[in-house]
Amino acid sequence: MWIFNSLIIAIAMYSKIPMPQAEWNEKNMRYAMCFFPVVGVVIGAAEFAAGYALLHWLHCKPLLFSVAMTLIPVLITGGIHLDGFAAHVIHHTPRRTDDNLHTILEGTDLTSDTVDAMSSYAERERRLEILKDPHTGAFAIIGLCCYFLANVGIWSEIGEKKLLVACCIFAFSRAMSGLAVVSFKAAKNSGLLRTFQDGAAKRRVRVVMMLWAVLTAFILLKISPAAGTAALAMGIAIYVYYYLFSRKYFGGTTGDLAGYFLQLCELGMLAGIMLAG
Repeated sequence: MWIFNSLIIAIAMYSKIPMPQAEWNEKNMRYAMCFFPVVGVVIGAAEFAAGYALLHWLHCKPLLFSVAMTLIPVLITGGIHLDGFAAHVIHHTPRRTDDNLHTILEGTDLTSDTVDAMSSYAERERRLEILKDPHTGAFAIIGLCCYFLANVGIWSEIGEKKLLVACCIFAFSRAMSGLAVVSFKAAKNSGLLRTFQDGAAKRRVRVVMMLWAVLTAFILLKISPAAGTAALAMGIAIYVYYYLFSRKYFGGTTGDLAGYFLQLCELGMLAGIMLAG
């Protein structure tokens, strides 16, 4: 029964899919992260079904196809990971210290404002004022627009030929993200990511995430050796970047950084598939 409850918690937390109620107790939370890639399987299945229907039955133009492929994950997840992507810090901004990073990130769920605060050249007090602003900031909007434009452009190039292999990346990205959650140091002592870390059976969850990653990697390579290799190379490279970046600038990972990694990983893997020819 606890397995079913853990599955419900994972899907309910990381998607908008209606699920029955499950108690968030210690036993159910221990293995909830193991089922995070299931959301990726659902997204991949929906992407393939919609993509096949649009291309084969409706004979849609590439633009409509690519827009649909871009929006389906957002509709299924409710944009929870895009929220983290908007919170990504442009880390080349001058006069930024690790203490400033933590001060600005603490105590706020307005993650789109984090981009504005971290991209600002203002002093700490002004950055904190920016965080209190309930409006979505300019840097968050610019970043999300660039993300969506890149996603639409890449999907338009992928088309029907590589549709199946592209639909497999969503489980892999979540396996790697889940692996990071139970492997990386948390930057804060509170927050949703820390809750999952503290409640998880880390060693067993880590093994399960590795199995998910190996399984999805095998499927990618089986479907298309060239495109699968390119996608995996991009995904692993971005995972290494995520590890180094989070340690250097934050002292660990956060829920927002986990969302940023997942979106960047998927975008990079799609780009790898596109470039594989």
